[in-house]
Amino acid sequence: MIPHVSRPLRAVAVAACAMLAGCAQLSPDAGFNRLAQTSTERLGQAPAWNRTPEQGQASQDRVTRLLQADGSAGPAANRLASADDAVQIALINNPELQAAFAELGVAEADLVQAGRLPNPGFSFARTHAGGDIKIERSLSLGLMRLLTMPATARIQQRRFEQVRLSLAARVLALAARTRQAYYQAVAAQQGLTYQQQVADAADAAHELAAQMARLGNISKLDAAREQFFYGQAQASLEQAQRLAAQDKETLARLLGLAPDFALPAQLPALPAQLDALSDVEQQALQQRLDVQAARTELEGLQGSLGLTRATRLVNVLDLGALRTSESGKPPEIGYEISIEIPLFDWGEARVAKAEAIYLQGAHKLAGAVLDARAQARLAWRQRQDAYTLARRYRDQLLPLRQRIAEENLLRYNGMLLSVFALLADAREQASTVNAAIDAQRDFWIADAALQLALNGRPTQGTQP
Repeated sequence: MIPHVSRPLRAVAVAACAMLAGCAQLSPDAGFNRLAQTSTERLGQAPAWNRTPEQGQASQDRVTRLLQADGSAGPAANRLASADDAVQIALINNPELQAAFAELGVAEADLVQAGRLPNPGFSFARTHAGGDIKIERSLSLGLMRLLTMPATARIQQRRFEQVRLSLAARVLALAARTRQAYYQAVAAQQGLTYQQQVADAADAAHELAAQMARLGNISKLDAAREQFFYGQAQASLEQAQRLAAQDKETLARLLGLAPDFALPAQLPALPAQLDALSDVEQQALQQRLDVQAARTELEGLQGSLGLTRATRLVNVLDLGALRTSESGKPPEIGYEISIEIPLFDWGEARVAKAEAIYLQGAHKLAGAVLDARAQARLAWRQRQDAYTLARRYRDQLLPLRQRIAEENLLRYNGMLLSVFALLADAREQASTVNAAIDAQRDFWIADAALQLALNGRPTQGTQP
């Protein structure tokens, strides 16, 4: 038999049923669409969350399309054409990022759980004394949890937003790391190609010097110099091969692929000029997702602190309906209230803990703002300096080195310069070319670092 409840308890039950109709529900995408939209706005590219086999297959098909077939690298080879393609592959195929997206589902589940009504409790007791039987029934509801549910739901909503912002920042960080790894791998491949040419030239010079030494046409010093350069060129080639393989493995790891794809032969050309930027510090404060996440976390901690203070003395309050049946007697009907008595614990420790956590969050926000401004300034300056150096190699040093090589070749053809002097000049030219490749690589890496520092593409305006 269902116990009879009083009018106040019926009113509470009706209110609970009304609230139940408005409880939060799990969304089909766990809020991922908003995260993807943020990525699209900042990067022009969107990630994918492969939650089902169908979604995973769709991502794999897209990876296949992005890896363009390159017949020059072999019939079964694929070619990664650009940094943008590399970023897109990482956003839909990086396993660590896919694992991180699960945090969004966990946060949404906590949010929905916070908006659900507490389950009522039911207890049943049966005792007997001789032929007399006594039955007690009670139906209880956690009233304190019901009263604090709106505040708890708001706290979880802020936490869910914080998780979404943190994951969006992680997407942007992965994009920047992938760009940097791509430029590093392409530069290493370009340097390896040039170093192979240097090694071939050194091999030819070594053979020539060996023949001339056997005929007594050069001194032992010149022969030793050429032999040393040959050995040095071979060592540099081995080092270049090792670095190229290592950098390609790093890129492949970020892409979630095996390193069986080809890369472009050269780095992208430098831009004709850098666009003027508006205040990078202000851009960082407006766009940095870690700053927004820290601010959202602080708002949530403030709400949690207020709730802790409000429930400092009483945080357990249960309301229940009772019905007792006994042989030969009319049933007893009533209600009970269960409350925690603050006799030993007055809640000051819980309040102190909440205050300390809130203060910690405030300092984290201040630190995030300070770091954002400093990183933006440093990244902007590093890109400017890297661009200036790369332009100097491209516009001045490489043309001058080429002119010197042409003049020395004319002198060699006119028998005014020895073959070994010509080879020595070629060694100096190789050093300049390698430095130019490194400078061009450093600019593109610095450009990606600036995008990471601003959490998006920089806005044009007036330079700071």
